[in-house]
Amino acid sequence: YIRLLRKASNTVQDAVYVCDVCSAVDFLNNTEGNILLTTGSKELEQIKKLKNFSERVYARVLPMAASLDACYAAGLKPAHIIAMQGPFSEEMNDAMLHFTSASWLVTKDGGEAGGFEAKLNAAQKAGARLVIIGRPPQHAGISFSETVELLCKHYGCTVIPYVSVVGIGPGGQNAMTREVYQTIENSDCLIGAKRMLKAVLLPGQIAHDAILPEEIADFILTHHEYRHFTVVLSGDVGFYSGAKRLLPFLDSCKVEVFPGLSSLAYLCSRLKTSYEDVVTISLHGRNYNAIPEIRANARVFVLLGGSNDIGHLCQTLMDAGLGHVHISVGERLSYPDEKITQGTAEELAGGQYESLSVALIENGQPDAIVTHGLSDVSFQRGFASDVIIPMTKSEIRSVCLSKLRLTERSICWDIGAGTGSVAIEMALQAKKGQVYAVEQKKEALELLEENKKRFSVDNLTVVPGCAPDVCRDLPVPTHAFIGGSSGNMKEIFSLLLRKNPQIRIVATAISLESIGELTSCMKSFPFSETEVISMSIAKDKKAGAYHLMTGQNPIYIFTMKDEDIH
Repeated sequence: YIRLLRKASNTVQDAVYVCDVCSAVDFLNNTEGNILLTTGSKELEQIKKLKNFSERVYARVLPMAASLDACYAAGLKPAHIIAMQGPFSEEMNDAMLHFTSASWLVTKDGGEAGGFEAKLNAAQKAGARLVIIGRPPQHAGISFSETVELLCKHYGCTVIPYVSVVGIGPGGQNAMTREVYQTIENSDCLIGAKRMLKAVLLPGQIAHDAILPEEIADFILTHHEYRHFTVVLSGDVGFYSGAKRLLPFLDSCKVEVFPGLSSLAYLCSRLKTSYEDVVTISLHGRNYNAIPEIRANARVFVLLGGSNDIGHLCQTLMDAGLGHVHISVGERLSYPDEKITQGTAEELAGGQYESLSVALIENGQPDAIVTHGLSDVSFQRGFASDVIIPMTKSEIRSVCLSKLRLTERSICWDIGAGTGSVAIEMALQAKKGQVYAVEQKKEALELLEENKKRFSVDNLTVVPGCAPDVCRDLPVPTHAFIGGSSGNMKEIFSLLLRKNPQIRIVATAISLESIGELTSCMKSFPFSETEVISMSIAKDKKAGAYHLMTGQNPIYIFTMKDEDIH
């Protein structure tokens, strides 16, 4: 046979612990009040030594002839015998304690399998105290999980856990759907973050604190003593939820997913507004530049958390010239102390807010321009040794960015960034990607930082130094723009293609020497497709009462790639 070891319960405050039945009798002899005995009929031979045994003790035993005979032999009256088959719920235990007017409930530490939690909760409700008889040492035996595993291996069967993944809404129970509440109520074990468990845990329920999907899945697959697991997640399971990462780890389980009320829907209902036109962003544990979205859209909803709190967001908005936007901040939504604060970014910047909060940002003057080619005057300019720091002009920049064919998630290098005009526009286009602006001139680096702040492009990293030396440890690029090489053109190309053989490169040249270098690289490296165009831009210039066209230097734009995947 297999000896199954039950897991001991946690220490209960205000309970009396005794090592054996005789010790329980010794203790109870010095007390008053009725006793509900739940240790079974085998212990009656020793329990009957208790003073006023037949008057004080009510025994709960199995409905079997042998159990009833033991009760009669011990001297119990029929009115003091409760012959019933378990398991017994908390409500049933509570009813028995009230029926017997018991001041004491005697039980063994049978753990969860012995119904210990239900007895404990019922005793606390009824105002009775527990007398807990500790289990004798058990050196041989295995846990329930190990027992199930052993039997499955022996009989060639498998246990498929049933897992419910639920969204509990903003946190308050009143904001939870009835379906989710019933799922939680019927679950054997709840899993989730401490904050979530605290919001939903019912008396007597088993819970496991875990956040990472790997930890959650590992717990489910190694704890066969539970048949129905419920993973509790905040908000809605489809709205910036951990469910997306968790579900692939539960392929071997039977899984059901239950939606919840999102914080977006909840806040908008409180504000009496719709949300079909709202752009959503999460800054909770994410490094994401929200400014372009807020600048371009009339309404943006933001999930906040950690260092990205509302105070930091308001300051960032003010730095970007968006201090006028209206913000509705939601804190502890659905809880009794729920709070919604409204005002402009400038007005709210100095306030104190919950770290975990949400905000609806409304911009009355959205700038929805989606094309590249910002005006040259948009950028901060400067001088170094009486020479203007180079800047790729608007028209040339626009064509170069078109040739680059960036995606939202591109990883870009801008080599010889100058004032950063191309790098800035790269960062605005690749808003979910990252841009690295490489520049060696001190004055240009200062301008780069100023322009980065001016356009609030957090996904732009300024890299001081000369390429390719300072580029070797940068992330693998998908796209590169070369505006200056300091004579290291071939070395730069070698590094780019070593990092990513399918990279898309766009480079500009004005001098004959640079044109020659780029032509040589175009022929020397294994590009499947290349293109060279020459552009000459003429712009009007006022001369007295007239406007004359003034020509600029012709510029060559080289585009090189291996495969057409960008």
